[in-house]
Amino acid sequence: MNLDLVLRAKVEEAVSSLFHQQTDNLQLQPTNQEFEGSHTVVCFPLTKLSKKSPEETARILGEYLQQHAGIVSKYNVVKGFLNLVVEDKAWVDVFKSIYGNKNYGHLPANGLEIMVEYSSPNTNKPLHLGHLRNNFLGYSVAEIFKANGYKVHKVQIINDRGIHICKSMAAWKLFGNGETPETSGIKGDHLVGKYYVAFDRAYKEQIADLTDKGISQEEAEKQAPIMQMAVDMLRKWEQHDPETTQLWKTMNSWVYSGFNATYKRMGVDFEKLYYESDTYLLGKEEVLRGVERGVFFKKPDGSVWVDLTSDGLDQKVLLRADGTSVYMTQDIGTAILRFRDFPKITGQIYTVGNEQEYHFKVLFLILSKLGYDWAKKCYHLSYGMVDLPSGKMKSREGTVVDADDLMNEMVEEAEKQTRELGKLEGVSETDAVKLFDMIGLGALKFFLLKVDPKKRMLFDPNESIQLQGFTGPFIQYTHARIRAIIRKAESIDISVNVADLQLLTSLESAERDVLKVLSLFENKIRDAAKEYSPSVIANYAFDLAKQYNQFYQSIPIFNEEDTSKLKFRIALSEAVAGTLKRAMLLLGITVPEKM
Repeated sequence: MNLDLVLRAKVEEAVSSLFHQQTDNLQLQPTNQEFEGSHTVVCFPLTKLSKKSPEETARILGEYLQQHAGIVSKYNVVKGFLNLVVEDKAWVDVFKSIYGNKNYGHLPANGLEIMVEYSSPNTNKPLHLGHLRNNFLGYSVAEIFKANGYKVHKVQIINDRGIHICKSMAAWKLFGNGETPETSGIKGDHLVGKYYVAFDRAYKEQIADLTDKGISQEEAEKQAPIMQMAVDMLRKWEQHDPETTQLWKTMNSWVYSGFNATYKRMGVDFEKLYYESDTYLLGKEEVLRGVERGVFFKKPDGSVWVDLTSDGLDQKVLLRADGTSVYMTQDIGTAILRFRDFPKITGQIYTVGNEQEYHFKVLFLILSKLGYDWAKKCYHLSYGMVDLPSGKMKSREGTVVDADDLMNEMVEEAEKQTRELGKLEGVSETDAVKLFDMIGLGALKFFLLKVDPKKRMLFDPNESIQLQGFTGPFIQYTHARIRAIIRKAESIDISVNVADLQLLTSLESAERDVLKVLSLFENKIRDAAKEYSPSVIANYAFDLAKQYNQFYQSIPIFNEEDTSKLKFRIALSEAVAGTLKRAMLLLGITVPEKM
């Protein structure tokens, strides 16, 4: 039973009967926690039909619903807001439909397909804290769209070409002495990152040497031997020089191996990988066709531009004078290729930081000018940067917090706090290791996802791991507590089926409060997709866990002598645990059976 739909129909029926007109502007929303009730009718738009004040309209409507709707026990009016109190029998019917649906919250397939891009790293260094927020956001949004009935394709574009890649290659040739991940014992992406840092260090030293000899800063930056070596390697790569190409493939393979290990630890996956080294050529072809069609124009130096001044933007270069492509060129090719590969997708969601907002505004506009109607269905899931309290976490290079380091330290902190709290009674060491991993990574993911993606955020590792408050471990602990209740019920042979719930006629206020939150799950899943925001689910999971804990504290479950009430409370607990588990999985977080 969908209480929202039932109440909406009842209110529409009341409006028609009272005011002899239909309404297409009915606003039904959850009641503010300050007031009694679960659903609120906003009566201001209805005054055009009633010809009365908002308060009087609400009062007349409330009286009618109480007398005729069959599910409204009482009402209260606050200005032009009609707050409805639903009968307990209706709440029991709502719960029966929830309890009987083991996949509650997930909507049926809608026949639509969508693509979600996330991660999209450069192959010259390991993943960092920003990539964690990116991956967790993209993965979670993909899971949320799945729950809304979409077929979802998870992809990434790997930026595997360009001068930044050649910098690592040049430094390795100069300083590497044949070092490999196997000989060094260093994870592949970290090893390549080490040489990217080595390039920067050597480059700065060479620039300083040249400027000391009287050469200008600008010229020194061009003449530095290590930069000239990297530029030469890029030219050779573009000319398919066998030795350069082989080194590029070898070092990229080290990085991919390292990335895969990090992704596995993160708990994210991809259906298809796209590579810039493949897609930039398609983008270049498309841009040249755009010149022929008059969509783009060439400047005297041979560079290709798009003029977006009529759209309130500026002119944007798409091909340099030497014919080489820019990032925009690659993204044009990638977008087109994806719609060729997956022709049924209704759109693409790009999970990329907010510093690229202008870039994506331009990209979608260019694709529209090229005649691709699907460009209007592309969306930039923009997110803010993540800051850390200074001194809280180590960083590999002093400026960037490494993703592997951060995940390891979160798990270590989870172990430390769990052991200190003495929460490991009866838990084997093998299970304890899994639990530390579950809590540490759960805390990290939840903290990064509970904030609206658009906002810049401060990640506090110590706060994120706490068992109390707006944290992942609090929800994980609530789930484990409920599972202990279910196990106790099973040990004393108490089982529940939907038919057992027929006998219940009244509810305690704490039970009703849990049901109110529990019944919102489907709506929250819809809202999360509309807003492209996992924070909607994170906030919902916290609200449900918090409401259940209030119920647990106020009503002793196993002291109840009325069998129907006892079974309902066990069933309610079971439904909450299942919903918490499904909600957290949408965030990529697993919950423990014991904790």
